Amino acid sequence: MDWVGSFWIPLVKAVLVVVALLAAGAYMTWGERKICARFHVRYGPNRAGPFGILQPLADAVKAIFKEEIVPAHADRWIYIMAPGISFAAVLITFAVIPFGPEVDLFGRQVGLWIGDIEVGLIFLLAVAGLGSYGIVLGGWSSNNKYSLLGALRAAAQMISYELPLGVALLAVVLIAGSLNLREIVAQQGTWPLIVLQPVGFLIFFIAILAESNRSPFDLPEAENELISGFMTEYGGIKFALYFIAEYTAMVVNSAIVATVFLGGWKWPAVISDLHPLAGVALFVAKVLLVLFLYVWVRASTPRVRFDKFMRFAWKFMLPLALANLLATAVVVALL
Repeated sequence: MDWVGSFWIPLVKAVLVVVALLAAGAYMTWGERKICARFHVRYGPNRAGPFGILQPLADAVKAIFKEEIVPAHADRWIYIMAPGISFAAVLITFAVIPFGPEVDLFGRQVGLWIGDIEVGLIFLLAVAGLGSYGIVLGGWSSNNKYSLLGALRAAAQMISYELPLGVALLAVVLIAGSLNLREIVAQQGTWPLIVLQPVGFLIFFIAILAESNRSPFDLPEAENELISGFMTEYGGIKFALYFIAEYTAMVVNSAIVATVFLGGWKWPAVISDLHPLAGVALFVAKVLLVLFLYVWVRASTPRVRFDKFMRFAWKFMLPLALANLLATAVVVALL
């Protein structure tokens, strides 16, 4: 058995990807606070290190040393496991996203991805949906009415917005003819799919804002209504796990957008063909662009009312996604 190719190389890639995602999620908290501060004509974090660059480390140390409290009437084991479920689901989702081409490493061809499966898009949807279990279980096990309301809101909006999200991806599958993410990227060497699917991109982007509970759709943790929603009874490192899971989910969702709609590491081919690292740099730049859009939306739009938010999903987003799928199917069949 080839232990190096079948065990050690995948293990090293998985460890490096997890470390990179943790660092990206942590520093996304710093980046969001700095960008929002500029939108609001403020400075943002500027005390811990140059330009506040050590602020995520300071926040992590503070969370570690905070007192750990488990509510007396909580379901203890579910209460403890729930943040870990959300965090693990986010990390596993990245497993099938290709962030670069194959490279020659010590005489071996090593692909810059962890798993290459034929149903990569289905895997993304299936694993990403598991994150909602951590939120629902955390709110329910806390035995707090505000936490339970936040958990129910999270479940409702995730179920609602997964439908237009999935339908938007179906239109991409019709064009690409494959569920394999590597093949979808390979077909975008000339033009990214956002050119052919601008409506699908818009639907998908709005849906991932709702899926990751980001403003203006952060209704499961609306502090003016539910204190902190499903996280009300959490503190210390368990609260930090939920927090870092949310920001890491932003990074993973941005990577999905970059892969499916923006050409991944492949487009424009004139740059990615120069060197494998140029392709990786392209991928990272696109992820940063989508993350900036995340923050831009947060800094610019007010929180919506929950009933209007749900009506928007069922009466506008889903019909629009279905119409986009129908139009795409007709064009693909004709061409």
